[in-house]
Amino acid sequence: MTKLSLGAQIAIDHEHIWHPYSPMHGKSPVFHVESAEGVYLHLSNGQKLIDGMSSWWCAIHGYNHPRLNQAMEQQLQQVAHVMFGGLTHEPAIRLVEKLVTLTPQALQSVFISDSGSVAVEVALKLAIQYWNAKGEPGKQRFATLRNGYHGDTLGAMSVCDPVTGMHSLFNDVLTEQFYVEQPKSRYGETCDDSHLRALENLLQQNHGQIAALILEPIVQGAGGMYFYSADYLLRARELCDHYRVLMIADEIATGFGRTGKLFACEHAAISPDIMCVGKALTGGYLSLAATLTTTEISSTIDHGNPGVFMHGPTYMANPLACAVANASIELLLESGWQTRIQQLENKLAELLSPCEALAQVAEVRCLGAIGVIEMNSPVDMASIVPRFVDAGIWVRPFGKLVYLMPPYVISDTELEQLCETLVGVIRHQVD
Repeated sequence: MTKLSLGAQIAIDHEHIWHPYSPMHGKSPVFHVESAEGVYLHLSNGQKLIDGMSSWWCAIHGYNHPRLNQAMEQQLQQVAHVMFGGLTHEPAIRLVEKLVTLTPQALQSVFISDSGSVAVEVALKLAIQYWNAKGEPGKQRFATLRNGYHGDTLGAMSVCDPVTGMHSLFNDVLTEQFYVEQPKSRYGETCDDSHLRALENLLQQNHGQIAALILEPIVQGAGGMYFYSADYLLRARELCDHYRVLMIADEIATGFGRTGKLFACEHAAISPDIMCVGKALTGGYLSLAATLTTTEISSTIDHGNPGVFMHGPTYMANPLACAVANASIELLLESGWQTRIQQLENKLAELLSPCEALAQVAEVRCLGAIGVIEMNSPVDMASIVPRFVDAGIWVRPFGKLVYLMPPYVISDTELEQLCETLVGVIRHQVD
């Protein structure tokens, strides 16, 4: 096959490729990656960038990791893919065993899918089908937090914040859900009765229609990078139990150590009825996600009509993805990740703190391996991203938020370079 020149590749990209949240025929810059190693992206023009995004939060072990490469290569010699309807295989079995061991004890039934949005769709369908099997078909809607984000497919969009969730254009065609105000109590604070009043009133008045409350535990991600009280999460769990509403924990962004706990639900020591995981599940190698639920929910669905769960992705439990997920989880658990995440939190707080004195900055906040700089006004993506690239770092802000979620393997020296460069660019950013 004839190798395309770099110029020819870029021309095809500009003419035919639609990048996420970008105009098809606009002038949004794209940067051609030739290879990646450790925490570095190597561009085809010779530039080397420190990746501050972990490729949208999933490449927790960095790039081109020999252990993960080996897992993929070994599985490729056996079977790359086989349908999961009526068939099974060792990588999926081992992965499910890991997930039920690591997540809250009550979560014993696992549905493997191929992306975070689909994992959320599965969770919503599980909740609706469960209540239908229980003889309560009226419970078909969902409660969700303002400033939340749960994915880009139609059902997932319906439980995102209709304003900050990036999907307001589709509001008229989405199922209308119940929205409750964002938790007022911040992470580390207690939550008093007034902070729960809106949620309690909502559940009290509408529990006959609500199948589940879906939320991102502790950290609201793409809806605002907001860290809220573990006490709120605990008391929300209690309210769900009281009003017979399921709780869905969307751990797609928070799972596998990002917040300092293996799963963010652990900050409140709660067990959801349904949990979604994805992103870091495979260490960024392949798309894979899972939705876990209780035996009570899965057995109730089994004994209801039609007696099966009505979902089945073609690439469900892809063996290559399951094999690399197993290797990624093993690598994480062996790494001393708790200590490293605490070190990253401390360093991020220290290194980003100079931004607190800048007039254009509203707030700096850090939790686990997440560092957030909230600006007073939305950043100009078209200008700031090329500035970051010219300075040798890869950071992609959104809205008012300039944030970092670096790979866990980043060294202190690399983190210092990443943060100091970012602070320098923001310092010269016009308010």
